[in-house]
Amino acid sequence: MSTEINLEELHKNSVKILTDLIGFRTISGEDNSALINYCEDYLHKLGATSFKTFDKEKKRINLFATLKSKNTNGIKPIILSGHTDTVPVSKSWSTDPFKATIKGDKLYGRGSCDMKGFIACTLAFAPIYAKTNLNRDIHFSFTFDEETACLGAPILIEELKKRNIKDGICIVGEPTKMKIIDAHKGCYEYTTHFEGLAGHSSAPHKGVSAVEFATKYANKLIELRDDLKKRAPKDSIFDPPFSTLQVGGIFGGIAHNVIADKCYINWETRPVVKEDGTFLNNQIDAYANEVLLPEMKKVFKNSKITKEIIGEVTGFDRVEKSEACELVSSLTGDNSREVVSFGTEAGLFQEIGISTVVCGPGSIEQAHKVDEFIELSELKKCINFLNGIKSKSISN
Repeated sequence: MSTEINLEELHKNSVKILTDLIGFRTISGEDNSALINYCEDYLHKLGATSFKTFDKEKKRINLFATLKSKNTNGIKPIILSGHTDTVPVSKSWSTDPFKATIKGDKLYGRGSCDMKGFIACTLAFAPIYAKTNLNRDIHFSFTFDEETACLGAPILIEELKKRNIKDGICIVGEPTKMKIIDAHKGCYEYTTHFEGLAGHSSAPHKGVSAVEFATKYANKLIELRDDLKKRAPKDSIFDPPFSTLQVGGIFGGIAHNVIADKCYINWETRPVVKEDGTFLNNQIDAYANEVLLPEMKKVFKNSKITKEIIGEVTGFDRVEKSEACELVSSLTGDNSREVVSFGTEAGLFQEIGISTVVCGPGSIEQAHKVDEFIELSELKKCINFLNGIKSKSISN
């Protein structure tokens, strides 16, 4: 059988596996164990070893599986990394979002491009890796809840550090149309809760309005947003070039004539550098604890302001010499480097010393949308790419 026919069969298998993966409802925050078990069983049959890490309820699972080389000769392993969760769906889909549907040259389904398409390709190619005399280990890293502030990956990263897996080349297969992405901003998400004292609106001096103090807090965030603009690094590679901040919503109160005793505010920042995140948090925490809270406690001593960290996704920094980017360039023939506005798990791997690149099939333009799809040609490109990794990983 020729190489071309083999690759065509692998492409067909990637479509079959993707069809299976879309059938698992793995919306962020929900149980993803069925999909993880599917992947683990598939890889175990090929001789892979694996371990899992869990959320507190052990319903959401990370999987890290390895096809070990008999002789690595010091060659760095490759980590093929993808998240298993998807964003929710609306009722306006023209097809069943959890049933893969092929129309023309496109495969529709929630997660088809973001990012079950990449996972399907890695699984489809795994049998080839398993029967090839490779000179490096191939790892498969599949995480939960990337879409909600990367809640799963940090748990996995801690386990990698414990097992001294802190070197290698990581390919995060987010949809980039197989283009190299070597940087993105961080993404820090917070919810700040305010607890005051309820009362009748005719006597505002006898209550503490959580809504009013949340509004003051929001105004301070907007002031600090201007400070972030002034801190923009010279020659920033991002658009916009500075760290951003936005208030996602303020929620509180029960009636026009009742002083609101509870309110919360959702907000996020996307720092260009970690120092901006530190600066912003120090400033807003000082304002809350030294200005707002004392004012609230003058009327009601049990008033509270509590900032909840929803997630702090580490930024992905451009480095001058990147083994990961060089590997991808050698396989695709494309030496270009791009940055993106969306976040990924890449910075978490980079932070522990693993050379990392973001590169995967599909377009981010289809991610999170109604009637999400991936072009079948993108799956073929990814299969060809994985074949290139095999060619560069054969022991002499």
